[in-house]
Amino acid sequence: MTEKTTNPLTSPTRRSFMAMGGAVAGLSSMGLAGWAQNDVEIDVTTLTNTTYQTDVLVIGGGMAGLFAAVKAHDAGAKVMIASKGRVGSSGLTPFAKGYFAYDPDKETLSIDEFVEKVSRSAYRTNNPVYTRQLAENSLARAKELQDWGFFDTTLAYRPFMVPLEARNIPIVERLMITRLIKEDGRIAGAAGFLLDAEKTVTIAAKSIVLCTGAGGFKPSGFPVCDLTHDGSIMAYEIGAKITGKEWNDGHTGRSVNPAACYDGWGNMFELTPSMNSVEVHHDLGVDVNYQAYMQGNPINMGPGTPPDAEQTMVEGGPVTPSEFQRSGPPAGGEGGPAGGPPSGGGSDDGPSGGPAGGPAGGPPPGGPGDGPDGGPEGGPPGGRTQRGFAMGGASAGMAIHKSEGLVPVDDRCASNVAGLYAAGDALGSHMSGGIYTQIGSSLAGSAVQGAIAGEAAAEYAAAHPLVEIPAETLATITDEILAPLKREAGYGPAWVTQTLQGVMIPNFVLYVKKQSMMQAALTYIEELRDHHAPMLRAANMHELRLAHETRNMILSAEMKLRASLMRTESRCSHYRLDYTEMDTENWEAWINISKAEDGTMQLEKQPFSAWPEQA
Repeated sequence: MTEKTTNPLTSPTRRSFMAMGGAVAGLSSMGLAGWAQNDVEIDVTTLTNTTYQTDVLVIGGGMAGLFAAVKAHDAGAKVMIASKGRVGSSGLTPFAKGYFAYDPDKETLSIDEFVEKVSRSAYRTNNPVYTRQLAENSLARAKELQDWGFFDTTLAYRPFMVPLEARNIPIVERLMITRLIKEDGRIAGAAGFLLDAEKTVTIAAKSIVLCTGAGGFKPSGFPVCDLTHDGSIMAYEIGAKITGKEWNDGHTGRSVNPAACYDGWGNMFELTPSMNSVEVHHDLGVDVNYQAYMQGNPINMGPGTPPDAEQTMVEGGPVTPSEFQRSGPPAGGEGGPAGGPPSGGGSDDGPSGGPAGGPAGGPPPGGPGDGPDGGPEGGPPGGRTQRGFAMGGASAGMAIHKSEGLVPVDDRCASNVAGLYAAGDALGSHMSGGIYTQIGSSLAGSAVQGAIAGEAAAEYAAAHPLVEIPAETLATITDEILAPLKREAGYGPAWVTQTLQGVMIPNFVLYVKKQSMMQAALTYIEELRDHHAPMLRAANMHELRLAHETRNMILSAEMKLRASLMRTESRCSHYRLDYTEMDTENWEAWINISKAEDGTMQLEKQPFSAWPEQA
């Protein structure tokens, strides 16, 4: 069944919405030029192109990309990695320190019981096939990581390079892929440009595995700022279906130095990864956002909150299944409201679920002992902690890990585009559902799915020849990639990004939703899409990256608004003031988004119990 969003009710006009959001214009004009002449710093006519050819192209160098490349190679394919950053050192990989490993010899829950418990926590929004895969394969992937030294160091680069160098897998870093190429109905390759050289790059490939990670609106306070849903948008443009856009990640930052991604989360980046066992929660939705909406800031919770701070409880808001509600302060925490969000916000990023690796919902664990380096026993690591009151929007634009991205059409990470696969946060597998459930599952899920996708892509490549890409197609793609460099004048990508942030990040638009505000925001986003994105300018290769990322964020914002408008209920991390109840009669379904022939976004339901319909 296919549905298109409509606006049956009267909504604020663009003029009135802009008046309400007058701060947007102020934010967007602080030291940044909007429309201006393009003082290009390079001679575009001298740019050269480098061409590669491979069986399997892995785009992304995080945990999913590592295993996709290794397993595709071991299955007999010629493999290449293209990474916008550095392998193991960019995106969310350096931040993720907790790894879930299901050991059947130690767990009290069987795999069947584990899958069912996750489903109860996620209100059935999880795909049990991918939840089961996580449990069945996580320990094997953990043992491989252990052999490579992953659990012995704070940075993933060196252990990642162990299997890659042993297999002589070529890697091109600081390469931004901006276009996937489809010919004759299937994948033919990809194209992009180098960030540190005046070159474009074309890669012919039999199959592609997108391991491009999550994404957001370049918010402050969470290390997602270099991820802009590039993979999802590229795939959407060639006909792939995208899902999970209505969910919201609820990570909070702190009021003191709120943009401090590195040390704003304790010493998260300096911790060595560790493994954890079954621990299913219902965490990091939008409970705190609702609390702030109803009573205002500050919200007193978690590490960094003054010890004598009191929290006034509010009624209503997102619902947590009774089985997963918590009464009293979580272990090690300052004390979250009973049944409400865990103190500090539980997460599967830390080794044990806390925002920097402590007990789920509590402050991070202490160092090796008392004193300034180790911190007090049970206290923040390295003597550091998050500072000040909790601030929302730290990860604005990001949905729940593993529940946002390309729609899988089978249990092997395949998309509806032949030859195109995805893994990790680029795959909307709904492994955990529309809320954070199993602690440590994000990192483990990337490893598990990367391996599965890599093997599947290698099998596909072995059965299909390279598709020839016409020269005129490549010329057109190159022109589109370099267009911002060729404009004599245009909008600065940083200015457009700040305008987008001003529209999308407010609590009353992105997190605590209602039709009138979302429809008004959508009108603004459509304006950015139709008028500003086609006129983005770039003076150098760095600004060229910003221009493409800005366009990706605009389309991602449109997807989030349209999916949120379509889901007329509240469930997990999607909460609407005008539809506060869960609708089990009409909404036991995921929302998939695809690009129609006329270029518009088309939305459809996919029942929880079924794979998507194929054209």
